[in-house]
Order: sequence, then structure tokens, then C-alpha cells
Amino acid sequence: MSIAANRIVAGEGVMAWHLAAPSAVLPGIAAVVAGLLLGLPRAWPRLRFAGSALGLGGLLWLLMRGAPALLDGAGDYARVSPAIGFWCLLLVLMLLMADALVQMTPGPLARGALLAAVLGALALILGSGALSQLSVLQEFASRKAAFADATLRHLGLAFGSLAVAAAFGFPLGIACHRRARLRGATLPALSLLQTIPSLAMFGLMIPLLGWVGDSVPGAQAIGIAGIGFAPAFLALVLYSLLPVVSNTVAGLAAAPPEALEAARGMGMTPRQRLIRVEFPLGLPVILTGLRIVLVQNIGLAVIAGLIGGGGYGTFVFQGLNQTATDLILLGALPTVALALASAIVMDILVDLAGPAQRKSA
Repeated sequence: MSIAANRIVAGEGVMAWHLAAPSAVLPGIAAVVAGLLLGLPRAWPRLRFAGSALGLGGLLWLLMRGAPALLDGAGDYARVSPAIGFWCLLLVLMLLMADALVQMTPGPLARGALLAAVLGALALILGSGALSQLSVLQEFASRKAAFADATLRHLGLAFGSLAVAAAFGFPLGIACHRRARLRGATLPALSLLQTIPSLAMFGLMIPLLGWVGDSVPGAQAIGIAGIGFAPAFLALVLYSLLPVVSNTVAGLAAAPPEALEAARGMGMTPRQRLIRVEFPLGLPVILTGLRIVLVQNIGLAVIAGLIGGGGYGTFVFQGLNQTATDLILLGALPTVALALASAIVMDILVDLAGPAQRKSA
């Protein structure tokens, strides 16, 4: 961990065995060491998973015991934070856990239950106040209302842009699947949009929507302006179209010719073949496109903070301006957690939509 005189200045690193009294830190150190050792034997994935969970528990123990001890007598403005050693151990233990899960190959329902358990444990730990003395949580405590607003804005940007892109992208993908000429013109144009750097795309939206807000009556009344939520939302929608359209085309094209011929032999119309044959068979590929878009947009929505779009990027850029690392983490950590959770949920949906899952159902 590290301790600093206030939230701005650089902290001084403290080794794990100096965080508190030996009786307080030895259980945590022992748990971390044991977890790392149990993670070595690759032949026993369940043991590796249990070891990584034990190591993570040890890290949590050290944070809980170290923060109060370091702050005792350090001054009213002193701050304690996890240091580089903590983040490195956290990364190693999470990689061990992920590798063990890959070897164990749990089904989609088991992965969903594990995700729910992890999120529930995280909510319980944060809600209990056991880590409330950490600097990043002190930043949160002083910005609860702003954090709630940023969360709603970030979710609106990421999931709202996905919904709009899907509403436009699915019909466009179906049309491109049926018409080769349209496909040849549309996909390269959408690919060109993807080549524009994200910051440049956000910048291009500012004069465009600024002109719309000034020229169209009532546009500013519904929030359309050069800066704010609207340009960020439109940029994310444009970035989302290529994965949605291309994966819709690829998914519909994945239907075996034999299945389509059988559907024609049964007298199905093109609309019926699309709904009953092509779409169900292509659903895993289509959902994969939505997964790409969602994870991409959760990350890109951080940049919206630069143009007044809100979201977690607000804290990231405020922290950069103030050289306050923990304020940066207040925006970065929930972004990473949201992206990971969303990716896992979408992977589960892709697996459930697969042919094997449908057959077993």
C-alpha cells in the first residue's frame, strides 16, 4: 500500500509486513502466498481456482487491516491507497482464476451463477464499509450524487447507442445480405467510419450537432447541441454500425444451403425463412457482434467526458487535471468492471443461443 499526506501528493510505499502489527498482517500474507503456490499445478484446475480465491481473500484482508493502521496518527488529510504491488498481485491472481475457469469449462448457467456470486460479494464488501478508509472510496463518498449521475450517463451512452445501432443495423444487415450491390457499398463505408480515431470522431460531431442545434427549431430543447450527451451518443452509434451490420450479414449467410432448400420445399416465404431458419441459425454470430459493440462502447464512453457527455470519463479527466490518481480510479475501475461483466453476460447469451444449447433445450 501507499500513504500520502493528502489526495494530491505522491504516496510513500509500504511493504505488506509493515502495514500493521504482525498478528494483523500475517494471515493475509500467508493467504496470498498459499494462493500463489496452489495456482502452480496446472493439472488440478479446481485447486488453482480455490487458490486464486484464497489469494484474493488475502489481498482483501491486507487492505482491511492496513488502511486503519496506516491512517492512525497520520493526520486529517492523509490518504492510503493500494500500491503497485497490490495491483500486480491482483492481476496475477485474476489471471490464475481465469485460466482455471477455462480448464474447468463451466457451462453458461454455472458462469452466470459465478458472476452473480462475485458481484454479490463485491457489493457486500463495499456496502459493509470495510474498505471505506481507502482513498478511492473517500473520493466516492464525497461525490455520491455525481457518481450516480455519471453511472446513468455512462449506461445511457453504452446501452442506448447499442439499442439505436441495433434498430438501424439489423434491417440494414438484412438488406445487405439479400442485395450484393448494397452490401458492396455499405460495408466499406462503415469500415471507413471505424478508421476515424475516436477522439477525432467526437470532435467531428461538435460542429455538426452545433449547427443542428442552432438551425433546427426545438433541437436545443431536446438536448441537441455541439457539446454534451448528443454528440457523444451519435459518435458511438456510428462506431457501432459496422459490427452490427457485418455480423448480421455473416450470421444470416451462415445458414446451411440444405436448410434453406428444405425450407423452400416446405413452401416457406422469404420472410418465414428469415424468421424461422436464417435468424435462429445466425443468432450466435449476431449476438457476438452486439457483444463487440457493447464492450467497445463502454470503453469509448469514457472519452465523452472530454466533450461534456458525462459518464465515468468525467472523473478520469478531472483526476488527470488534478493529478489525483484515486479520482482517476473512481472512473476507471467501474468502467473496467462494467465491461468485464457485460462481456461475460454476452458470452453466456452467445452460448445459450448456440445449436447445442437449443437442441438440449
